[in-house]
Amino acid sequence: MFDYVAKHKRLLQIVLVIVIIPFAFFGLESYTRSVGGASDVATVEGGGITQREFGEALRRQQDQLREILGRSVEPEALDSPELRARVLDGLIAERLLAAEAAGGGLMLSKEAVIAELRRAPEFQSGGKFSPERYAAYLRLQGLSDEGNVALLQARLPVARLLASVSGTSIQSRALAERLLALEGQRREVSEARFAPEDYAAQVQADEAQLRRWFEANRARFRLPERVRAEYLVLSAGELARAESASEEEIRNAYEARAAQLATAEQRRASHILLETREAAQKVLAQARRSPERFAELAKQHSQDPGSAAVGGDLGMNAKGSLASPKLEEAIFRLRPGELSEVVETEFGFHVVRLAKVRSGSARPLDELRAELAAEIVKQKGARRFAEAAEAFSNLVYEQSDSLAPAAARFKLKPQASGWIARGAPAAGPFAHPKLLAAILSSDAVQQRRNTDAIEVAPGVLAAARVLEHRPAAERSFEEARPEVEQAFRGEEAGRLAREDGAAKLARLAKGGEAGVRWGPSKAASRRDPQGLPEAALQRIMALPAAKLPGYAGLERGAQGYVLYRVARVLPAQARPDAEKAEEIDRIAREAGERQLQAYLAALRARGKVEINRANLEKKQ
Repeated sequence: MFDYVAKHKRLLQIVLVIVIIPFAFFGLESYTRSVGGASDVATVEGGGITQREFGEALRRQQDQLREILGRSVEPEALDSPELRARVLDGLIAERLLAAEAAGGGLMLSKEAVIAELRRAPEFQSGGKFSPERYAAYLRLQGLSDEGNVALLQARLPVARLLASVSGTSIQSRALAERLLALEGQRREVSEARFAPEDYAAQVQADEAQLRRWFEANRARFRLPERVRAEYLVLSAGELARAESASEEEIRNAYEARAAQLATAEQRRASHILLETREAAQKVLAQARRSPERFAELAKQHSQDPGSAAVGGDLGMNAKGSLASPKLEEAIFRLRPGELSEVVETEFGFHVVRLAKVRSGSARPLDELRAELAAEIVKQKGARRFAEAAEAFSNLVYEQSDSLAPAAARFKLKPQASGWIARGAPAAGPFAHPKLLAAILSSDAVQQRRNTDAIEVAPGVLAAARVLEHRPAAERSFEEARPEVEQAFRGEEAGRLAREDGAAKLARLAKGGEAGVRWGPSKAASRRDPQGLPEAALQRIMALPAAKLPGYAGLERGAQGYVLYRVARVLPAQARPDAEKAEEIDRIAREAGERQLQAYLAALRARGKVEINRANLEKKQ
């Protein structure tokens, strides 16, 4: 039963977006309500999706995205209209699937689920249901018994429904192998680039043309809203510069880390492993008569396959590195060249010979002095920063009309920024999006208040205030003329490059000569595009294999135009049978997933779904 759920878990993830199905937590009754409320986000077949359900689903999706993108992701990015719509689509799909499962008689009673649980191999011990195993599973999943039964009541019917739908996509092995061959098919491709800079000399621009073009593109030359700011930076690194490390502190640090800084004694030993004590005693007697033959005896008699071939050598080992404490204890009792008595361990009976001892050593204080001093100073800076950070933040907030008090108290030098434009990247601490947004906020611009102290890097706080503000403004043609001419010439050169490339493609397609200089060829495939853009690869692969050489072209915007020449079709590279089998399975899964997508689209098209846009956009 659990294998069945796990097998189709990926399908549930792909189709429903949200990994944890909400109705597992709210119970099936929330999917069988007959009336939707005015505050509902949507109604599906007459049943409402409440704001509470939507909010919980949205929070789960946001938590997953934080894990993927990191905790530094901006909150605004996790509550976009696109994300809210996608989460709602997932909830609607779940409702429709739950309704289909219920209508198809796939629902399970609590008794049926409990019977399945008692038969599940995961919870069997000695052929009987094990309450201990089941309880351990519940603890691991963080579920109660009742919650787990409700979860399975919800998941199993939907999983069975999805499996039955995806299973209708029957993909023959022959077709899968053909698709795999097409994926691996390589084509010998060479390209010719038509770069705008090669056409720049052909561009003619008189004053009238430039003026007309400027009027048509005036918004491109509009000056954005800008500010200049002063700012303070409180950093652990700078605070550390004022610190020093005394000789006593360095010595204390050295002594505290002596064990870490020392190199432990190591010993090189060889052993002969035997199954019985009697056999070990015989080999020990031979080794004592001829110690120089120890390696030979190990090769002849040792039952340790890892060391016998190298004369029983165990290599250099410090205390705690060997698997057997008894064997290690025997090695560390011996003197170099000495043989042990027979040593019994969990692996068998050993004859041991110590070959070499490498004494432990400690790095001298003088060698580590600079490193330890730097570490002490860094720690002091971090402590001072931790102590100062809250006071710094409070001061720039409480005395928001000036940064001078904070600068004086913490002995910081105010710094001035260049112009910071809205919608453009910024330098220095303003490269951090939070500080950039804060200095361009209405509170900072219109009220001229300090921004909050914002952590722009680990151990670095920055606060800023606006010195000068300039609103967005139009520019005259005369003011913008150099930029206008440069942009006009670039755009015209790009147009000429694209027109020339398209004209040459047309001549080549008709079998004519175009005087194109082709670059080196490369073997590109759908599996390995060799750096070709997706749009180019699609056109290249669409050329009929029976009519080669063939040609394709692609407009590349500011990069001009690229022509592609396909000379011939190359066979796919051979792949191991196991890898080929995995790829055939993947193609079958993808076919099933496409079938599921089509099924969901059909459910949505014929279902009664109403979305309350106002409630969807309402922030909680």
